[in-house]
Amino acid sequence: MNSNEMDLTHSKVLLVDDQRENVDVLVGILKPKGYDIRVALSGAVALDLAQRFSPDLILLDVMMPDMDGFEMCRQLKTDPSMHDTPVIFLTALSELKNVVEGFRSGGVDYISKPFRDEELLMRVSTHLKLRRALKEVETQNEMLKAEIARSEALTKERDQLSEERDQLAGRMSMISDEEVKRWGIAGFVGQSAILRQILGDVERLQQAGSTSVLITGESGTGKELIARALHFGSDRASGPFMPVNCSSVTGDLADSLFFGHKKGAFTGADQDRQGYFELAHGGTLFLDEIADMPLHLQAKLLRALEERVVLPVGGAREIAVDVRVVAATNADLSTEIDTGRFRQDLYFRLAGFPVQVPPLRERREDIPLLAKHFVSSIALEMGIDTPDITDSALSALATYDFPGNVRELKNAIERALIESGGRAIEPKHLHLSVVGEAGSTPSSDVLTGISVDDLPLNMEQAEWALIKRAMAQTNGNVARAARLLGINRMKIYRRLAAEEEASDMP
Repeated sequence: MNSNEMDLTHSKVLLVDDQRENVDVLVGILKPKGYDIRVALSGAVALDLAQRFSPDLILLDVMMPDMDGFEMCRQLKTDPSMHDTPVIFLTALSELKNVVEGFRSGGVDYISKPFRDEELLMRVSTHLKLRRALKEVETQNEMLKAEIARSEALTKERDQLSEERDQLAGRMSMISDEEVKRWGIAGFVGQSAILRQILGDVERLQQAGSTSVLITGESGTGKELIARALHFGSDRASGPFMPVNCSSVTGDLADSLFFGHKKGAFTGADQDRQGYFELAHGGTLFLDEIADMPLHLQAKLLRALEERVVLPVGGAREIAVDVRVVAATNADLSTEIDTGRFRQDLYFRLAGFPVQVPPLRERREDIPLLAKHFVSSIALEMGIDTPDITDSALSALATYDFPGNVRELKNAIERALIESGGRAIEPKHLHLSVVGEAGSTPSSDVLTGISVDDLPLNMEQAEWALIKRAMAQTNGNVARAARLLGINRMKIYRRLAAEEEASDMP
């Protein structure tokens, strides 16, 4: 065994299936790997056995008498000791609603019958490795908490306090590096001239810790990644990074969320609460989807940016805040300003330094480097050797337009790694969306299969068809789709919920 490979022998696996022949097949596949296997032929028996056996992973059949797999999984997850135990469903059903129901009930994956040996072994080993890694992280977190507690106890002694602070600063630097990697700093991999220019801007802005930055670009291009790089590379890195999705901040509580409130300011305000600005004091406030911020809140945000103070709801005294604001949007703010949905003075205040992030299709020379990086990093996470990616696969990636940008590329590589089973990645493993002859992304009409002339005369049906077209054109961004349609996005949410409920009905 490779010295870097995780040893999974003696991992405890619980098999739950009412069909003895299925259990025999599973045991025959898994037993040679050295797993400690227990078997239950019903959900009730499995629940009792899980308490005593404490499995590392559960393979659970969906269709069983008395109690199906979904119900058993839901009951299992009510036990705190089983909450993080991965459950893989075994099913012969291919309907999407059954797969979704499995995830809703607490499952992490599913395997279709009849079983394929390599697929079963790969999925089992992958989730066992993830489970093992999670336990190690939890142990390290407890160790870190204990270390911090010891550091606080030593603060009474002056010399030791200085030493501990130096050590803590070093650890925080390491934590910051890991935080940037966790949020996809790999998105900066590349050699294109436009990427080098962006990285140069980021490096300069890291030294200007008070300058407001406005990041624009399509979804999936890495706008939050740039915001985090600005924060963690600046002298504000030791302060908080507070991300806020402005499209979700609506209603009467918007002022309270941003500026805080005092006890008794309104019904339900039973204690003082800090707002986003106070919580981000000394650090960075990242305002994502800034174009969706309500107009009344834009005026108050402008004053907070100019005066560097906030007034909590129900408060009588302004509070000074030291916050760097980084905003991001995938919308065309000039159009939003022209239509009166966004304040021009706020735009100029936010755009102290604008950064335009190009879509991946405009820096195709970076695609091979990104693809190889994702293959390496994701293979490391999965605990497998890094496979090759064939020239034909790289060619297919390089000619694809990636409407989902870097995020879509990463997802495509992750799926390809699973499907290739650790072997070389070929074009058949990529499952890219349909592209035209020139490699362009299909129009919304092609994506939805509906042209204007084909719209139904029934108003309800026509509305749903238009919503689907808008969602396809905006890659699923509800806020942008609502702006295209000229409606409130809550109408789209309600219609999506209604369609999902109708599809679940027998």
